[in-house]
Amino acid sequence: MTNQEHPDPKADNFPRSAAVFGSSGAIGEALCCELKKRGCDRIYAGSRDGSWQGRSDGPAIHPFAFELKDEMSIQDAANVMKQDPPECVIVATGVLTLPDGTGPERTYKRLSSETMAEVFALNTIGPALIAKHMLPLIPRDRRFVFAALSARVGSISNNGLGGWHSYRASKAALNMLLKNFALEMGRTHKESVIVGIHPGTVDSALSQPFQSNLPEGQLTSPNQAAANMVTVLTGLKAQDSGKTFDFAGKEIPA
Repeated sequence: MTNQEHPDPKADNFPRSAAVFGSSGAIGEALCCELKKRGCDRIYAGSRDGSWQGRSDGPAIHPFAFELKDEMSIQDAANVMKQDPPECVIVATGVLTLPDGTGPERTYKRLSSETMAEVFALNTIGPALIAKHMLPLIPRDRRFVFAALSARVGSISNNGLGGWHSYRASKAALNMLLKNFALEMGRTHKESVIVGIHPGTVDSALSQPFQSNLPEGQLTSPNQAAANMVTVLTGLKAQDSGKTFDFAGKEIPA
């Protein structure tokens, strides 16, 4: 699938409402702004402190608080949206380097149970719990998109380098969960689309320690990454559910 195959996202005014979990990050903020730019009337913007410091504001932005490792806070956020659920949910959270500076392990010799548990909590378990509480809100009779930020390095069949053990494994596990959710929801919600989305290498705090060796032109701004991802997500159909796509709309192999 390519961007050229995607219809104009404004053609059917989808999505008219959205929720972004992780709106305080560079990508999450850019996603909120891009959605508003494309005519989204209501955008739930979720961050740890529940504030909105983004470049776009006004009645379209509805901030809410949640903590990725606190399931009750996720449930509370879902309850806020229960009466008028969004048509599109994007989980724009994730970690590559932990706050203490612990980066992706390049060798199995640097594995630690504490690091692995934290990476999985943030990259896999947190998004899964968001799905647990947001998917029940979807109506059965209309189109809906649930997407979580994934990564090309989460592909098992496309792994030719190894390393980055916890990060790769956490994203591969996330992709499997999204596939599971897609199969389960597809039995009752025929128009649901549940996918992973790879934003590319984005100029953000997550990629900052690894930018020095990037080929020229590979680094993407948050604004461009958001525009690319929204274009892909608004063009997906039910038959795409359960897959993982990159920012150009190409499927990433499992």
